[in-house]
Amino acid sequence: MALAISDELLATFVPIVVYWIYSAFYMSFGSFDNYRLHSKNLVSKANVIKNVLFQQTIQSTLAIVLYRVIGNEGGGASKSQSNSITVMAGQFIIAMFVSDTWQYFMHRYFHHNKFLYRHFHSHHHKLVVPYAFGAIYNHPLEAFVFDIIGGALSYSISGMSPRTSMYFFSFVTIKSVDDHCGVWLPGNLFHIFFNNNSAYHDVHHYLYGGKYNFSQPFFVMWDRIMGTYMPYSLEKRAEGGFEAKTY
Repeated sequence: MALAISDELLATFVPIVVYWIYSAFYMSFGSFDNYRLHSKNLVSKANVIKNVLFQQTIQSTLAIVLYRVIGNEGGGASKSQSNSITVMAGQFIIAMFVSDTWQYFMHRYFHHNKFLYRHFHSHHHKLVVPYAFGAIYNHPLEAFVFDIIGGALSYSISGMSPRTSMYFFSFVTIKSVDDHCGVWLPGNLFHIFFNNNSAYHDVHHYLYGGKYNFSQPFFVMWDRIMGTYMPYSLEKRAEGGFEAKTY
């Protein structure tokens, strides 16, 4: 029992630590002006940080409760089986698909429903220029629907253990931070292996892009299937940085 509690605590707090460490990477190398995708914003960095810390306090509390309620000590498999690379890889793939499906349809609904957008999701879109550390800059209700419920579904349907979920949600955290970093760095592996990346999500954050590119955080399949995919090309700006030109 002590090991299970330890795993649940690790699964709750390690992704939070990872969030700030990976965000600090983008914060510590100056302005990245030569790689920035665009250059204006509607909310201060101080307000973003306060909101994110508040969100993480709420989410960590709810996560501990949900781990105790849902369980999933390896989905009934032996410890060696539940920790095998093959089983974990399968659980990752299932959880990624579940997460993407939930995020796409909830994200799209929060845009199309005028009440939900005006009172809740518009909060996130004050970040015209996403900050890396503003990946979860959301209204608390939206954070509950998107992150807590979506995370619980990914965890329970995939059957992963708390220890495996620590790796999965840390990966999700890194991917989400990178998608909101607002820069296009050469050699970034997320840009190489995922079409859903910082430029793709920046298009969604453009003032005219709110009807497109709802998919997050991994694939673009639902945008393609549902006709909300907006293609783009990256062009260098004369004053420095890049611009995602849509067409």
